[in-house]
Amino acid sequence: MTDEEMTIGETAKRGGLSTSALRFYEQRGLITSRRTDGGQRRFTRDVLRRVAFIRAAQSVGLDLAEIKSSLDDLPADRAPTREEWERFATLWRPRLERQIAVLEAIRDRLSQCIGCGCQTLDACDVFNPGDRAAERGPGAHYLVPE
Repeated sequence: MTDEEMTIGETAKRGGLSTSALRFYEQRGLITSRRTDGGQRRFTRDVLRRVAFIRAAQSVGLDLAEIKSSLDDLPADRAPTREEWERFATLWRPRLERQIAVLEAIRDRLSQCIGCGCQTLDACDVFNPGDRAAERGPGAHYLVPE
């Protein structure tokens, strides 16, 4: 093992997750490891940046397929350069901005009708008279930007 490699236990501890999560991420192709002659996993330190990204992406609702698709555009054999991360971040910015807008709208209108068509609050007749939102299909139409 080199100074640049960590065991699965060390990687899990540094990454703040379980060893089973690392094995799962590896099985899904999100991270890679080298195997020793005895079959033990060895992770390079740059995998910690990938793990941090995976966890952050999951916390904002991205699914593993979306995360993998994004990570596939980054180099697998080394840490991405600042320029590569910048390009990557630029692609995700619009999506994150939309998610922020939705969360702010939920926060600001949580005690009011959010346009779901439920007709359970007294204010529904003000925000959604005649259940107009139902014509748009299911969901919170006045909350989520179209």
